Amino acid sequence: MSDIITADDTIVAIASPLAPARRGIVRMSGEQVLEILEKRSLFDPNDRPQSTRRIETTLDLGSPLGKVDVSVLVWPTRRSYTGQPSAELHVIGALPLLDAVVANLIEAGARPARPGEFTMRAFLAGRLDLTQAEAVLGVIDAEDASTLERALGQLAGNLSRPLQHARDTLLNMLADVEAGLDFVDEDIEFIEDNTLIERLGDLQTELTQAAAQLRERNSQHTSLNVVLRGLPNAGKSCLLNRLSQSETAIVADEAGTTRDLITVEVEYEGHTFSLTDTAGLEHRGQDEPDWQVMSQAQLQANRAVQHADVCLWCIDASDLSPETGSSFTPPKSSDRKRTATDRVVLTKADLLKSPPTGLDSLHAGSESLPTEFRSMPSIAVSSVSGEGIDELWKVLISIAQQHDSNETGGVMGTAARCRDSLRQSIDHLGTAIDATENQIGHEIVAAEMRLAVNQLGEVTGEVYTDDILDRVFSRFCIGK
Repeated sequence: MSDIITADDTIVAIASPLAPARRGIVRMSGEQVLEILEKRSLFDPNDRPQSTRRIETTLDLGSPLGKVDVSVLVWPTRRSYTGQPSAELHVIGALPLLDAVVANLIEAGARPARPGEFTMRAFLAGRLDLTQAEAVLGVIDAEDASTLERALGQLAGNLSRPLQHARDTLLNMLADVEAGLDFVDEDIEFIEDNTLIERLGDLQTELTQAAAQLRERNSQHTSLNVVLRGLPNAGKSCLLNRLSQSETAIVADEAGTTRDLITVEVEYEGHTFSLTDTAGLEHRGQDEPDWQVMSQAQLQANRAVQHADVCLWCIDASDLSPETGSSFTPPKSSDRKRTATDRVVLTKADLLKSPPTGLDSLHAGSESLPTEFRSMPSIAVSSVSGEGIDELWKVLISIAQQHDSNETGGVMGTAARCRDSLRQSIDHLGTAIDATENQIGHEIVAAEMRLAVNQLGEVTGEVYTDDILDRVFSRFCIGK
């Protein structure tokens, strides 16, 4: 989407494809809207619209559709949703007819709109800030009254207003601090340290409340369900303990220690993960003493796998390595259909002389793996040394972000996007307060305040990158 940031060309899309015999809407926005409408004889050239107007006319779509009745709503100035000249063409809601209208306008000089481009232009024109733009998506996606109410509240500015106020206040305070630095030789103090500390503390409180508001909105979203599966003694329990920074699961050299499901909730970089350790994949005959217990354990594990957002198939890397000479028995297939989020985790990488980077580096052993595992993305880790754990977290964070984008819609998507920026802004304010109290120097104070300003700007959209805009507006549909 980055190539449309400064675009003023005219875009067109079906905004509301309704059922036949109802009204459908085709939306346009851009500098050439009036020229395109005039080219299609949708208003009298001698009576060019100068203000918002509704025009009842016809549009010639050629053979076989011919002329169709159309009601044209025109916003010829920049007082429109997108901040550009805009128009809506209301016609009968038959999709072939709407497609023909769009094609006709493209032939006259418009181009097809990209997903979310109308709202993106509203943002770029300053008609909406970034949180309000996301609220538009929240309104579209709302499935119940409470979700709609939250989205409408965010669209009305109940989130952006306090954040914008905090940013403006912080900018004014930063100007005073930096002015004092400019006149340091004059011994002029534009703001006293006690006052600065008090105001920075007040801003910290405001931002903490805003962060709590975002967490409350996101609390209805379930955590990412991650299930660890694999053979007995494959390192699943050690990995659970390492990821959760706890001793929740019992770890022993003896295989088959874990029988019941062990689940722990973990908060990591603003996301919640539900990590579940399962019994090792094995089968016992009915004549064996613990057959019933093992059967129940396998049944529980299979149910957990079926409901997992992510399944980590844990495989002892040393069993795949020619160095060890051990014979490897691949995990047996389960009823779970492999998904794009599943991963092979090569555990105990610290036991190898040359820890693998993935299955591709274990050529001999990988041949014994079923095709479904060899084609799955893999990562080597050590629960003892910590090798590969950060990389595994990056994978899980990436999946969680996509999960949030798919599941939460615009309003809760704001929480997912903004929580880290708010946390960093609060931290920078805390550092500025400490630097002021300890008289480290106003240069450090000013630097921390500016970092806090930039983080707040990323939330509301005063500071943005192509990546941020792509993440926000790619979730929209075309015509919005």
